[in-house]
Amino acid sequence: MVESGELPTIADDLVVTKYKMSAEIVNKVLKELVDACKASGSVRDLCILGDKRLAEETGKAFKKDKKLTKGIAFPTCVSVNNCICHFSPLTTEPDVILADGDMVKIDMGAHIDGFIAVVAHTVVVGATVENPVTGGKADALMAAHLASEAALRLVKPGNETYEVTETVSKVGEAFGCKPVEGMLSHQLEQNRIRRRKTIIQNPSEAQRKEHDKFEFALHEVYAVDVLISSGDGQGREKDAKITVYKKTEDTYMLKMKTSREFYSKVSKQFGTMPFNLRSMEEEKKARMGVVECVTHKLIEPFQVLFDKEGAYVAQYKFTVLLMPNGPHKITGLPFDEATCKSEKSIEDAEIQKLLKTSANPKAAKKKKKAAEKAVTEETGAAPTLVAGQ
Repeated sequence: MVESGELPTIADDLVVTKYKMSAEIVNKVLKELVDACKASGSVRDLCILGDKRLAEETGKAFKKDKKLTKGIAFPTCVSVNNCICHFSPLTTEPDVILADGDMVKIDMGAHIDGFIAVVAHTVVVGATVENPVTGGKADALMAAHLASEAALRLVKPGNETYEVTETVSKVGEAFGCKPVEGMLSHQLEQNRIRRRKTIIQNPSEAQRKEHDKFEFALHEVYAVDVLISSGDGQGREKDAKITVYKKTEDTYMLKMKTSREFYSKVSKQFGTMPFNLRSMEEEKKARMGVVECVTHKLIEPFQVLFDKEGAYVAQYKFTVLLMPNGPHKITGLPFDEATCKSEKSIEDAEIQKLLKTSANPKAAKKKKKAAEKAVTEETGAAPTLVAGQ
């Protein structure tokens, strides 16, 4: 059992089950959004649809337990081409309309009882076997896919975080691409989307000095996030407004009534989970209230970042449980290699060998029947596992 003061871990079968339930939801909603990525489609509509579906699906779980929290753990973001991350416009902000050939990154998360599953996937609008992705776009896409597959095989107990960092850089290099500088993958814990242990990709000299090395340990959970660019891999803010925020652990006596009301609503509605200002009842009031909260670090922003114009950024993010019988990848959709034709490939023998190893965990020996049964009764279906592609 969990000691008081300690957070529950995946050593407990019921916790594993809750993670898998969250994962099933994000995988299902992600698939719906990938299918909805069509030319002339609205990015804002996709974001709104994603959040609506995440709320609906999480709402179906553990209906009898009124105390159990569940819902969106990361609001749907749809970032196109050289936009790196966190784009999810308000109804009062300019929209982006998709076109054939656009590289679209869909990023989202859900939680059941604070156990978070996040996912991100990249799709190129209109790409088919007859009309595959080519050139720099294909290089970024293939590099991101293979770097995330390599990372999956390295995130295991006893390995160090910088092994992932170096391998992701080498894969990017093989395709003439750059991992986006300073992007972090985070350890996940109950109700906490950003924990102490992180994996950095493509750190600058200054970041390398500041960023600690960590060792992966059994029963930890990670959101492994790989972002690769055909450009220079430098994220910069442009004119897109920040819309995604999360509450911090800091305290401060807010001066303005609007800010106090906003902060109180955030605490009640979202707790420690990231949220979009669009989800607040009054968007205009929320836009005013958030300012003082951010100034005094009660709320932290998720910046909308861009690489240079003309660059293409691809992203794959998955949630992985470090189980005794190997890492379990629980989120992510299959990568369709038939629609992506890069002229480049990985020459590094060590990375080739790593990618040939199986990412599927050995069959679990421990009985998980009680936990599985609990979930079957709740949902009518046992949770399934996403095997490494």
